[in-house]
Amino acid sequence: MDLIRNGSLPSAKGPPDHFTGNVRIDMPFKGTGEATISGVLVSFEPGARSAWHTHPRGQVLIVTAGKGWTQCEGSPIVEINAGDIIVCPPGHRHWHGATPTTAMTHIAVQEAVDGSAVHWMEKVGDETYNAGPSAP
Repeated sequence: MDLIRNGSLPSAKGPPDHFTGNVRIDMPFKGTGEATISGVLVSFEPGARSAWHTHPRGQVLIVTAGKGWTQCEGSPIVEINAGDIIVCPPGHRHWHGATPTTAMTHIAVQEAVDGSAVHWMEKVGDETYNAGPSAP
C-alpha cells in the first residue's frame, strides 16, 4: 500500500491547452501494476473550465465544493453543486468547470487505455460557456 500524504505533492497549474482560466490540480494519484485507475483534485476559479474531452473508460466526478457547470455534447449545460456525482460514459464528449461567479472543486477519477485516460479536444468557446444552464 502507498500512502500519499496531503501536501506532499506540489500543486500544478492546469495546462492552458486543456483549460480556460485559472485551474489548480492537486494530489494526482495513479494505480500501480495492472491497475489503470487515476484521479486528481481539480479546483476551478470563477469562469474557469476544461476543454472538450473524452475518456476511453468514462469518468466519475465528485463535486467537493462550490458550484459549477458541465455539458455533454448535444445536451444543455447543467449546474452541479457540492455533493453531486457525475458519471460520464466512455467516449462521451463533455466539459466541466466553475460558474462565472462561483469557484468549483471536484475529484475526477478515470481509467486509462493504452496509457491514456483522456483525449483532449478544442476549448469551450465563450459563446457556448456564456449560454449557461437552461432555467428549470
